[in-house]
Amino acid sequence: MFIDGKKIALDIYSDLKKEISLLDKKPTLGVILVGNNSSSLRYISQKEKWAKDIGMNFYIKHLDNLVTQESLLELVDGFNKNDDISGFIIQLPLPGHINPLTVIDKIDPLKDIDGFTSTNIGKIIIGDKSGLCPCTPAGIMDIFENLKIDLKGKNVTVLGKSNIVGKPITFLLINAGATVTSCNSNTKNITDYIKNSDIVISAVGKPGLVKLGDLKKGALVIDVGFSIVDGKIFGDVDISDIGLYESSIKLTPVPGGVGPLTVANLMKNTLKAYKKGKI
Repeated sequence: MFIDGKKIALDIYSDLKKEISLLDKKPTLGVILVGNNSSSLRYISQKEKWAKDIGMNFYIKHLDNLVTQESLLELVDGFNKNDDISGFIIQLPLPGHINPLTVIDKIDPLKDIDGFTSTNIGKIIIGDKSGLCPCTPAGIMDIFENLKIDLKGKNVTVLGKSNIVGKPITFLLINAGATVTSCNSNTKNITDYIKNSDIVISAVGKPGLVKLGDLKKGALVIDVGFSIVDGKIFGDVDISDIGLYESSIKLTPVPGGVGPLTVANLMKNTLKAYKKGKI
């Protein structure tokens, strides 16, 4: 069975739109974009669309690919001090001459709506929900809530250890009481872990990494992978024989699974940052 991430996201947008309509001043989502990466431009257009749809303001600062790290840090400082910007993101990837960790950690944690600063990641680790959670892991948790899945005691395998998805979702799951195995490119016999898992979360970007036949009956698979091969979009899960397993597993499709929830949670974080800025 495919899980409709778009429908879950629409429910989130509906709630946000109602809440924002009652505000005297609308939240503003800010974006700093460096260069003209086609994927980045596509992602930003989606963020702008949904921000405006639910009643938020949207502001983007588009910089040349040759901007220096020093100039970018100065702009980040300006966004931090601008009370009209509720929260903002620095769209990744950045050019090779800019250190993304240095720039991201310059963001005020209270405005870090991507949830990437060391302060917000640290809050996830210790179970402090006052911070801003990275949007894709938060979207995955929305799926569990929507499906009414009690994570306590569940065996979960996370494939991938990125700072954006793999690591934060691992700690969110641990804090929810799951038994979590983290696998990476050095892990041997990954299939052995997959076979024993109630839930598999794959965030690698390698088409065909997860085979449906390797999953236990009743397993839930969250596919965060996104790859384009010969103009076609693929997740990490090989769904070529989905007809054989559709009744025995639950799976998020690519696209239309986790992606819409990532954007929805960016909007949730913007509203949360707005509220914190009003205190």
